[in-house]
Amino acid sequence: MPSLTELVRSHTDLDEEDVAWLQLLQADWQIIADLSFADLVLWLPDREAQGFWAGAQMRPTTGPTAYVDDVVGTFVPVGRRPMLDMAWAQGRLVREGDPEWRDDVPVRVETIPVRRGGRVIAVVARNTNLLGVRTPSRLELSYLQTAADLTQMIAHGYFPAPGQRSDHADSPRVGDGFLRVDAQGRVVYASPNALSVYRRLGLSGDLAGLSLAELTRSLVPPRRRPDEETLSAVLGGRAHRDTEIGTDEASLIVRAIPLRPQGDHIGALILVRDVTDLRRRDRELVTKDATIREIHHRVKNNLQTVAALLRLQARRMDSEPARSALEEAVRRVGSIAIVHETLSEAVEEQVDFDEVADRLGRMVTEVSAVGDRVRVRRDGRFGVLPSEVATALAMVLTEVLQNAVEHGYAEQAEGDAPGGEILVTVRRLVGRLHVSIDDDGRGLPEGFDLDVSTNLGLSIVRTLVESELGGQLEVGPAPGGRGTRAALDLPLE
Repeated sequence: MPSLTELVRSHTDLDEEDVAWLQLLQADWQIIADLSFADLVLWLPDREAQGFWAGAQMRPTTGPTAYVDDVVGTFVPVGRRPMLDMAWAQGRLVREGDPEWRDDVPVRVETIPVRRGGRVIAVVARNTNLLGVRTPSRLELSYLQTAADLTQMIAHGYFPAPGQRSDHADSPRVGDGFLRVDAQGRVVYASPNALSVYRRLGLSGDLAGLSLAELTRSLVPPRRRPDEETLSAVLGGRAHRDTEIGTDEASLIVRAIPLRPQGDHIGALILVRDVTDLRRRDRELVTKDATIREIHHRVKNNLQTVAALLRLQARRMDSEPARSALEEAVRRVGSIAIVHETLSEAVEEQVDFDEVADRLGRMVTEVSAVGDRVRVRRDGRFGVLPSEVATALAMVLTEVLQNAVEHGYAEQAEGDAPGGEILVTVRRLVGRLHVSIDDDGRGLPEGFDLDVSTNLGLSIVRTLVESELGGQLEVGPAPGGRGTRAALDLPLE
C-alpha cells in the first residue's frame, strides 16, 4: 500500500507544506472518525485535474465500517462522485445526495474540503454505515455535534492546529473519556467514562456545570499538577495541548482541542484517560531496572574482590607455573567483571560490546610481559549484544588475545624487538557475527591441531564458542603466512 507522501509525489502538485498539513490532519483524524461513527478517506487532487487519488483512510472504533477493503491508492475520475467534485470546486461541505449502496450496505457520504491558508488542498469523505445508525443517545448526539464542529474547522482551515501534537504515546481517545466544555471552561457534557476518571480523583458528584480547571485544582495537589498557565489553558479548553495530572492514587492524561467552527471560540473537546495502571507499571519497571543494575554492580565488585584475592595468592606462590595459572584466572575473572560493570550502567540487559572489546584489549597487553610493544586494534563494530552473549564472548576474546600475546610475542619481552599488532576484525552479516583475531607474531607451533590441543585457554574458548554461543571456531595461520588467525562465526539470534 503506497504512503501519503508517495502518492503526493507521484500524482499531485501539492508542496511540502501542504503535505505537512495533511499529515497533521492524519495524526488526529481518528478522533473525528470516532466522533462521527464513520470512515474517513482523504482524497488528493490529481496533477492533471482528471480526478482524485485516495491518499489515506481511517476506520472508526465506535461503529461499523463502511469500507471492508482498503481504498488507499485507488483513483476516482471527475464525474464519478459528484460530491467530491463539488466540495473541491466550491470549497464547502457537501451533504446532498442519496445513500450509496456498497455490498448491500447503505452508506451516507459527506465531503469536507481541507483548507490551508485560503486554499483547498484535498477533500475528506466521511462515510457512515447506516446499518449501525439507531436512535442517538445524549452521548452520541454530543459526539456528532463535536464532529460537526471539527469538520467545519477543517473546511475553514482552523484544524488541525499548526505545529501542535501530543507528546504522549498513550494520548487519550474518544472512548477513554469525553467532555464538552463551553467558552468559559464549564462542563456541558461528560461521558460516563470521563465521570469515572474524575471519580478516581475524588469527585463525589456530577461534572455538569462545573469549571473543569477549578474542580481539578481542588482535587489534585499542586505537586501533582502542571503550572497554572498550562492547567488553565488545557482544562479551560483554550489551548490545543495535553498534560498529565493526578493524585497519589490516580493519574490521568488530559487533552484539549479548542472548537471554533466559524472562527470564534465556542468551547472545547476535552479527552481524558486514566493511566494509573500504566504509571504503576512504569514505576515497577524503573524499580526493576534499578535493581538489576545494582545487582550487576555488586557482582562486578565481588568479582574484583575475587580477582584481588587471586592476585595476592599468586604473589605468594614460589612455583612459576602456579603463579601463571593464578594470573590467568585473574584475567578471566576480570573480563567477566568488565561485562557486569557495563551492564550496571546500562538501562537494558544489552551491552555495547565495542567498549568492552577495547577495554579487554588494553587489559591483556597492560598486564603482559610485552607491555606496550604489542597493540590491539579493532576494525568494525560488534554493536549491542545480549548480556548472556556478551559474557561468553568477553571470555573468548580475552583467552584468544592472551594466547596471541603470550605465544606470538613471548620472545620479544626480553629483547629490543619492535613488537607487533593484533587486529580484531568484526563484521555483522545476515544475522551472524564474524570475528577474526590476526596477530603478526611467530605463528603456530609445528604440527598444531586444534582438535588435539591440550592448551587450557583454547579448551575454554572452544567450549564457550561451540556450546554457549552455538558458533564455530577455526585457528590457523594468518593470511600472508606470518602470525596466527583465530576466526569465530556466531549466530546473533
